[in-house]
Amino acid sequence: MKNKNFAAVYPGSFDPPTNGHIDIITRASHLFPRVIVAVTQNHNKNHMFSLKERVGLLKESVKRLPNVKVVSFEGLLADYLSKINSFVLIRGLRAISDFEYEFQLALMNRNLNKKIETVFLMPDQAYTFLSSSMVKEIAALGGKTKDFVPPCVEKKLNSNKKRG
Repeated sequence: MKNKNFAAVYPGSFDPPTNGHIDIITRASHLFPRVIVAVTQNHNKNHMFSLKERVGLLKESVKRLPNVKVVSFEGLLADYLSKINSFVLIRGLRAISDFEYEFQLALMNRNLNKKIETVFLMPDQAYTFLSSSMVKEIAALGGKTKDFVPPCVEKKLNSNKKRG
């Protein structure tokens, strides 16, 4: 690595953040000098938590990782990377079924910005089945989410159940 201060960016909607996300962030934090978790508002998704809530939950979940910063951003990811002078994207691959979609995204991002390189990380085997969509469904149906999300997320999910 030429620049020891550069940051790898792990983008996503993180709605809600799962233990799988935290596992990927932790793995990335061991590989790169700095990791930026870039939370976005995906207008194609119906979010359970606001952008501000998701950023807060992630900050709480990664506070033990000193080289990780959580931010929000809008617009094209390729533009955001140019703005912060980064060229490395982190993406998680849970199963082979994720690969085709992630491969298309990686190629599109590279098409938009030739400097971008995408690094795929696999989560711990315990999280290969886990997705935010599944967690939302479990929570909506009154199931226990303790094993799937960080404690602060579980608390927020439980407080939403009581309000709903």
